[in-house]
Amino acid sequence: MAAPIKLVAGNSNRALAEAVASYLSIPMTKCSVRRFADMEVFVEIQENVRGQDVFVLQSTSFPANDHLMELLIIIDALRRSSARRITAVMPYFGYARQDRRASGRTPISAKLVANMITQAGADRVLTLDLHAGQIQGFFDIPTDNLFSAPLMARDIMDHMDCSNCMVVSPDVGGVVRARALAKRIDAPLAIVDKRRERPGESEVMNIIGDVEGRSCILVDDIVDSGGTLCNAAEALLAKGAKEVYAYITHGVLSGGAVARISASKLKELVLTDTIMPTEAVKVAQNIRVVSVANLLGEAIARTATEESVSSLFD
Repeated sequence: MAAPIKLVAGNSNRALAEAVASYLSIPMTKCSVRRFADMEVFVEIQENVRGQDVFVLQSTSFPANDHLMELLIIIDALRRSSARRITAVMPYFGYARQDRRASGRTPISAKLVANMITQAGADRVLTLDLHAGQIQGFFDIPTDNLFSAPLMARDIMDHMDCSNCMVVSPDVGGVVRARALAKRIDAPLAIVDKRRERPGESEVMNIIGDVEGRSCILVDDIVDSGGTLCNAAEALLAKGAKEVYAYITHGVLSGGAVARISASKLKELVLTDTIMPTEAVKVAQNIRVVSVANLLGEAIARTATEESVSSLFD
């Protein structure tokens, strides 16, 4: 007989955790995550979890270090409370952009964070749209990387005329992700060839593919400053695109990103709720949020019953 599922959440995205609990028809496990006066994190699991299958839902989004420490300390508290198995459910895995040494004397922080999660006591990891697929290999425990492409494809088919769509990768590195979505909606593919002069800034150079008269859909895993998206939208419209949409999994949206996107030529930016939307995102006219709660809930249910998770995407 399978152990009962327990769902614990830190403070990064309570709304998503509650939606996942609703999908699974289980109550949230009572857990206190609070701060001492010097901002040290203190965690108390307020229910018995001995011998049970516990899923900890926590994105390591802003403030990234606080939320990462919450995750590690929750996992440690559960391990010391004799949970049978602990799964770190990280809808957004922060530090994923530091997945290699881009220059000398720099860290590979994604590997460091993977080690910390493993050493804290996690038995497996469940995440969504990793920045680089090879990060799964940074963990020495089983890691499932879910994909938002089926969710996005359904949303596109519900809201747009796919016969005139063209999926666009905002850079060469995102071609595999864009091609997977293009295949699902049976649309052609174009690529924005850009040169990044310094971190956080990008300069669009050229469009590979004929976008004239098309409804273009930019696809990426992360939108941070929004500069790449806004520049790409302008370049596509300059090449004759009819309108430009963007479908992005993780809305980091740092600094003035929301204002920049609101004032841009993007017709609509569609985000998932892997990172809790801010009030600015909720009131923005051209930003819409779709939920990954059902996807995460189904993956958790299948993990708990030892069923296939990859078959979700067949």
